[in-house]
Amino acid sequence: MTIDSPTCPREPLVLGIETSCDETGVGIVRGTTLLANVIASSMDEHARYGGVVPEIAARAHLEALTPTLKAALAEAQVDLHDLDAIAVTSGPGLSGALMVGVGAAKALAISLDKPLYAVNHLVGHVGADILSGDLSGQTRAGDSADTAFEYPTIALLVSGGHTSLLLVRDLVDDVELLGETIDDAAGEAFDKVARLLGLPYPGGPQIDAVAVNGDPNAIRFPRGLSLPKDMEKHRYDFSFSGLKTAVARWVEQCRDSGQEVPVADVAASFREAVADVLITKAVKACRELGVPRLLLGGGVVANARVRQLAEERCAAAGVALRIPPLSLCTDNGAMIAALGAQLVSAGRAPSGLGFGADSTLPVTDIQA
Repeated sequence: MTIDSPTCPREPLVLGIETSCDETGVGIVRGTTLLANVIASSMDEHARYGGVVPEIAARAHLEALTPTLKAALAEAQVDLHDLDAIAVTSGPGLSGALMVGVGAAKALAISLDKPLYAVNHLVGHVGADILSGDLSGQTRAGDSADTAFEYPTIALLVSGGHTSLLLVRDLVDDVELLGETIDDAAGEAFDKVARLLGLPYPGGPQIDAVAVNGDPNAIRFPRGLSLPKDMEKHRYDFSFSGLKTAVARWVEQCRDSGQEVPVADVAASFREAVADVLITKAVKACRELGVPRLLLGGGVVANARVRQLAEERCAAAGVALRIPPLSLCTDNGAMIAALGAQLVSAGRAPSGLGFGADSTLPVTDIQA
């Protein structure tokens, strides 16, 4: 079989497969139009352990991939042979989980004689924002919700495994990593603090719900890597390990003194600290680099305070804010298909079959 760059006089029909963590996602797009976005999550299986277990995630992908693929094809009302190309996440992510998706994508490419594109998970999150079509009643948020995606843009991607700040000059050509977490990702910190407070997994939604009844100014928790001494080396980097430790010590001292822990106030104050440092650094990057656009992506974007603070700070700074519908912020196959379609339209050669799963794939490697 020879996999050559397809010639598509029309917008390419692309299937995307995403298996980087605990969600099995299959999406189908035609150019920038979303046709299907089906996700099977194994979150409930991980909840008993308080976090994602890589072996369980990989097994869940194996079980979910075929039914998820069939559901996506039915939703899009297309046949596998109609496809112009297949795209798959090759990294970063959990090695075992990535291998399931990569193996499935290669099998489909060989059996169907279709070109295969191995793409970067993080850049895929940016690609989600170019999609239009049936978004199940969801709308984009932000000042530029009704405008087309423009370059350059600053992208803040925040999830359980990643916290990254990117400068995107071109989705298929030029993505620069400005900064990332040097320890815990923001979503990971939410899970750990939720456990400290006796809240179930996943921690993000639990803390968000409890924080509604708390005072975000009750406790001044630290903002990691935000002091003047941090600006030279870690200007756009993040750190949440110290924040997590500060919360743990505060809760421990409260319990040691015989006081009841004010869970709502702790949750609200912790959430405020995370949102503050995320949005402060993102808006700072927009201002200092002269980029008047900010895109948010990743599962933590579902956090109400993160979105609210982004809207407030961007409005004050004159920065246009874009937030894709929440179904496209969490890990999904549609964003992978969207990035694959852009590579096809740009005339990029397929990845072939020689690539493997790369758990540490750098964001600058848009295509493997």
